[in-house]
Amino acid sequence: MFRAGRLGWRREPDRPARLVVMTTAEDTRLVLWDIDHTLIENRGFGRLVYERIFPRVVGRPLRALADVHGRTELDIIHDTLALHGLEPTEDLVARLSAARTAAYREGEGELAALGWALPGAEAALRSLAADPRVHQSVLTGNTLEVAEVKLRAFGLDGLLDLASGAYGDDAHDRAELVGIARRRHRAVTGRTATEETSVLVGDTPHDVLAGLRGGARVVGVATGVYSVADLRDAGAVRVLANLEDLALVREAILTA
Repeated sequence: MFRAGRLGWRREPDRPARLVVMTTAEDTRLVLWDIDHTLIENRGFGRLVYERIFPRVVGRPLRALADVHGRTELDIIHDTLALHGLEPTEDLVARLSAARTAAYREGEGELAALGWALPGAEAALRSLAADPRVHQSVLTGNTLEVAEVKLRAFGLDGLLDLASGAYGDDAHDRAELVGIARRRHRAVTGRTATEETSVLVGDTPHDVLAGLRGGARVVGVATGVYSVADLRDAGAVRVLANLEDLALVREAILTA
């Protein structure tokens, strides 16, 4: 049982109830986690999904996939269609996004077998979820539905309040997601997260720039393809090699 905060169950239409820590401290810190290569390793499952859905939706095989690191789903789909000489119409983008969501739902077990939660990720989430100073959600390029599948596949979904998050179909520009998450956080908790009390944790320079431009402190985690130096050069206030040292993770996030 968490003693540091107030526990409550949230139920949304057509979605399972999820346990949320409703913090009461005045200095609540909004922590927004990236998902892929920050909390989980998907082992290329995302590209595999595109290879499966592209022929069904577009009628031709996937020849190339746009850069996915730290970008929103809307940007990835638009650029991938452009790489194939196709106009990214609203209808085509929507059909590809819907097919991607369905493919993740159908492939959740496959994803769970292929990938893993990164070392230290679950411990960090559990520790911060029990802290009354912290309200945790996500800022991700994935849609809400795909984010739910990815986190559920590795048992992390119940440790984050996804209703306070921002997602890859909310905006093209990842920096805009910071403001969206803050507004949702206020709607859910009644509290206002400021630039000083908003922390974005991510593994790419795109994450770092989104946080800085969107008005959040950034903690970089070099668990993806980018190094500690890459993230520091991009402007992260703190950079960790990984999430394995819980005391260091907490110190970085709570003092960022």
